[in-house]
Amino acid sequence: METKTWKEIKNNVYGKKGTERRDELEREIQGFKIGILLKKAREEKQLTQTELGELVDKKREYISRIENNGSNLTLKTLYDIVEKGFGGKVKIQIEL
Repeated sequence: METKTWKEIKNNVYGKKGTERRDELEREIQGFKIGILLKKAREEKQLTQTELGELVDKKREYISRIENNGSNLTLKTLYDIVEKGFGGKVKIQIEL
């Protein structure tokens, strides 16, 4: 059996970079990464999901959904979580 790299699998299943399906996958992966980063930051601040939710006026369930899949996160909520919840700053980078 031939071993394939993750890149080869993505190319075969989702198409090459620049195709609509592949771009959608890459966006979903970025949303997932944001969720992981937010969860890690929350844990480092020793906050529960409920406590963070109270700081940013969101329900615990919403914080949980963001941490598990950040794709439904608005920029306003991202800023609220990072600034109000964690006392940090958001840096956004755009590549062209």
